[in-house]
Amino acid sequence: MNPLLEKFNTPFDTAPFDKIKNEDFLPAIEAAIKEAKAEIAEIKAVDKPSFTAVIEALDRSGERLDIVSSIFFNLNAAETNDEIQKLAREISPILTAYSNDILLDQELFGLVNEVFQQKDDLKLDEEQETLLDKTYKSFVRNGANLSDEDKAKLREIDRQLSQKSLAFGENVLAETNKYELVVEKESDLAGLPAAIKEAAAQTAAEKGKEGQWVFTLAFPSYVPFMTYAENRELRKELFLAYNTKSCKGDELDNQQIIKEILELKYQRANLLGYPRYADFVLEERMAKSAPEVQKFLGELLEKARPKAEEELKELTEFAQKEGGPDVLQKWDFGYYSEKLKKAKFEVDDELTKPYFELENTIEGVFKTASKLYDLEFVKNESIPVYHEEVVAYEVKDAKSGKNMAVFYADFYPRAGKRNGAWMTVYRGQSKVNGVDKRPHISIVCNFSRPTKSTPSLLTFNEVTTLFHEFGHALHGMLANGTYSSLSGASVYWDFVELPSQIFENWCYEKECLDLFARHYKTGEKIPEELVERIKNAANFHQGYQTLRQVSFGLLDMAYYSADPTDVGSLFEFEKKAMAPTELLPSVEGVMMSTSFSHIFQGGYAAGYYSYKWAEVLDADAFELFLENGIFDPVTAKSFKENILSAGGRVHPSILYKRFRGRDPKPDALLKRAGLI
Repeated sequence: MNPLLEKFNTPFDTAPFDKIKNEDFLPAIEAAIKEAKAEIAEIKAVDKPSFTAVIEALDRSGERLDIVSSIFFNLNAAETNDEIQKLAREISPILTAYSNDILLDQELFGLVNEVFQQKDDLKLDEEQETLLDKTYKSFVRNGANLSDEDKAKLREIDRQLSQKSLAFGENVLAETNKYELVVEKESDLAGLPAAIKEAAAQTAAEKGKEGQWVFTLAFPSYVPFMTYAENRELRKELFLAYNTKSCKGDELDNQQIIKEILELKYQRANLLGYPRYADFVLEERMAKSAPEVQKFLGELLEKARPKAEEELKELTEFAQKEGGPDVLQKWDFGYYSEKLKKAKFEVDDELTKPYFELENTIEGVFKTASKLYDLEFVKNESIPVYHEEVVAYEVKDAKSGKNMAVFYADFYPRAGKRNGAWMTVYRGQSKVNGVDKRPHISIVCNFSRPTKSTPSLLTFNEVTTLFHEFGHALHGMLANGTYSSLSGASVYWDFVELPSQIFENWCYEKECLDLFARHYKTGEKIPEELVERIKNAANFHQGYQTLRQVSFGLLDMAYYSADPTDVGSLFEFEKKAMAPTELLPSVEGVMMSTSFSHIFQGGYAAGYYSYKWAEVLDADAFELFLENGIFDPVTAKSFKENILSAGGRVHPSILYKRFRGRDPKPDALLKRAGLI
């Protein structure tokens, strides 16, 4: 009995994590592929091609395969081990081959094309039209019009790409896990808050190093050390460890893998008739072309660089007064930046953290979603989870009691979990034969664990991260589409960050913070004047932070707009691409590219600019909430219906205009960032 192939006898048909064993995955995927291929065979056997018999049926085929593969790859990101990683290397090419079997099937494409040619006579609604266009394009953009010889080349490219991206991620995770900064003298911890020292002592004890302190490259350990530790040499050591991940020429080095990924994606684009991989990607984005993205990043650079130079000058002068170096290095910036922020705004993480106990902040996220979108979150311990620290919730419509979604929350770092934060889907939303199949959504973060004396307290940056990922989750939970491939976050990549980034804005509003920001010891609400200081500090070093994000976007575009044969040394290529944004002295031997998982493992290749692009949308959209009230029911209803629930029903520019009444303007973002 394979639990992945049986009916899930669980609440809301959730994944039976308590029954699944690693050895179940491969046979389940093979059986699900066989089932999906039988569904494709039925489509190919239709007498007369129609929208329902071909396009709708194709969208609904392979449901079991989607669910099983989602469970597997989500575990590979959040709770992996050697066995799962080995399976991933075996399963990825199988799934890639299956996908190519569908998209390169000439007979199937013939039926899709036949329906597509009748498009004007079919009287389709807008969602059906979008599905037809998307289905047709997915075939064409993935080789349906290629010769048999070129189809074979495409298959081999895709097989290799699936393996390379997995290997890239495995190397980064292994590098993150293997490094430890062991501190033996308490005097070397000067400047660090007591809770951070306690957490480091706890980590040391878990690793059999009683009486010492261990810091790792996981965010909750790395970031506080770089922010507060007075010991400059140890900050440098940790900085170098973090920024030389997978570029040291050993067995975990990613440099050759990057070159192979770039070459394969370049070959793939050429095969499909595009000069560069960026041209292929951006054809299906709001930005439309590489020159448009370069222009967008260039305008931000022009506005941000003078501001960032002013900020660095001020910081350098401040550091010198504090007895710091004449020239700031990259391992100094966070340390002195935090000190200056405290001096200017009388606010720092240690002052705000007591008000952001994790459990209260989760409740705050729920209450905010409830006030805006009438949602209720009920912990449900009968829903199986993949790790004891994961919490599952039933999400209901507060007015009708209808089930809207299942929500999983996973907050603490583990050896089997990659760094960062993300939202993911175990089951998408769709409507089939009048039945609305509700989604199963998860967010995964890496926040500080509670210690023996202190609960998990979040920095304000972590609070915004939680709201950000929950914004993505709302996009999934409130989905109200007919077709799974157009539902929830299945939208253009430079639109997908709007729901997440706009939700961060509520963190700065007292009306929202009063729902949850209470001192974990006294229960006192966060004071008005502290909120004002947080808001005043929100623009602190925005020039520098904007420049940093632009640098990542420029690097991404440089890689995917280049001929890979021109890349040469990755150290030199990265340095040149990011040169227009560099303010601090470059450091020999460090490189971001080899751990830039967004563009070499995730889906952001030629798309990292999306974060800044969506900031224009989120600042402009939130301005309407500010005008009408941050919990204004009319504005919230419009955002829910036109953005969150609409998914990819129509082009995002149409959806945005329906909400805002006009196209987005960049003024709100530039004003919010203090750049105008």
